[in-house]
Amino acid sequence: MTAPLHTQAPRRSVRRSPHAPARRAVATVFAAQGAAVAAVSTTVPAVQERLSLSPLTMTVLVVAVALSAGVGSFAGLAVIRRLGPVAAMRVAVVATAVALLLIGWAPDEAVVAVSYGLFGMALGCIDVSANTRAAAVERHYGRSIFASFYAAWSAAGVAAALLTAGTADLGWPAEYILTAQAGLVLALALTVRSHALPAESPFARSDHGESVVLGRGLWVRLAPFGLVLLVAYVIDSTVASWSTLYLHQTLDAALSVAPLAYAAYQVGTVTGRACADRLVRRVGPAAVVRGATLLTAAALAGLAAAPSWPYALVAAAGTGLGVSALVPLCLASAGRLRPGATEAVLARMNVFNYIGVLAGGAASGMLGSTGHFRLAYAIPAALVLVLLATARSFNHRRSKP
Repeated sequence: MTAPLHTQAPRRSVRRSPHAPARRAVATVFAAQGAAVAAVSTTVPAVQERLSLSPLTMTVLVVAVALSAGVGSFAGLAVIRRLGPVAAMRVAVVATAVALLLIGWAPDEAVVAVSYGLFGMALGCIDVSANTRAAAVERHYGRSIFASFYAAWSAAGVAAALLTAGTADLGWPAEYILTAQAGLVLALALTVRSHALPAESPFARSDHGESVVLGRGLWVRLAPFGLVLLVAYVIDSTVASWSTLYLHQTLDAALSVAPLAYAAYQVGTVTGRACADRLVRRVGPAAVVRGATLLTAAALAGLAAAPSWPYALVAAAGTGLGVSALVPLCLASAGRLRPGATEAVLARMNVFNYIGVLAGGAASGMLGSTGHFRLAYAIPAALVLVLLATARSFNHRRSKP
């Protein structure tokens, strides 16, 4: 018999955000990009050995990826305006998977150079389209969630690095490893679903296509975020692009062990980014930036002084934990300055990103090719302390259209 209505316990309804599908789609694209970057970074020694490339040539190829990514970022801006951010994200992720296949199966130096260039172009397009959409989704949520997208990026990077380590341990050649990685990226691309976000204001139309003139005053306000982004990507490029080679050449780690440095770094970033949004809401973004800066400096110093690869893994994880919040905080803060012109602001913020990748990748590669990888980690350990001066700029200000 049914109990009387007045004795029945009220049911709790679980409220689910109407913007959850958009958040899932954007997180998937971030994951696809993270997996692709990890695939390329952790196969540098394997590709170098397969094609008998010199250390200087590999440095040039890493720099070429950053240069082409800068071009791809502005090309992505045009694609967003023509197709919208969701279609732009999907096309760019598929192009990334194709580039991974081309890198793996390239028969010679010329083809692999073109393949790395295509990879960089696709990454740049993902950068501007995914960050634009992430900023829009965060605005609709009305709270800090930007770091969660980068947590998905890092988690996929861990999976891809472990896939490289596992397949290398099985004796797979570079072409098979990168084919498996391309399959992982393509599988993620196939799960990206179209979704809609309601217009927030008349200014939101520019997210999909109108050209916006950004005033000079905006660039003054962007400068502190640009500096943090530049230094963060110097560190990220130094660890991500060269830690595998550092372990293999300087610390005598096997090819199956060397990719674990990248995995450890990304484990640190996953952990940090999983907590970053909550920390921002609890103590404020300025305090998070200060703590992240000090931790990053200490961890990089430990990485530079590591006596063997197990110590390097711990230091790499600490570096990831420290630097993890800096990039999403920069991009979220920058996007908040002009909500109606997010894609234009973030495309220009990517300039700092790629300058950092260029500086970090080129300088570290040059130092590594001359046997000074330890110095390549000691220099950023000192450089990152400059960011303490920018922390106050991260306190949220009112957005302007």
